[in-house]
Amino acid sequence: MKLTKQFQRYESEITLFLKNLKEQNPSIEQSQREGRALLWDKEPVDLNTQERNKDSLVKQQAYVYQNKV
Repeated sequence: MKLTKQFQRYESEITLFLKNLKEQNPSIEQSQREGRALLWDKEPVDLNTQERNKDSLVKQQAYVYQNKV
């Protein structure tokens, strides 16, 4: 769909705000990448470690508040 020239030049307020923010703080994209790497980009866990973690779980009682004495 081809837009008219009027709409091709349109930039929303949000787009203008983000462009202005990036001009004022050029390192913001790098800090976003570092934050993402810190929280989301993890090294894959190998299958042996995954299986060992699964086997080491302790089964929970059916009713957790019941104390067996």
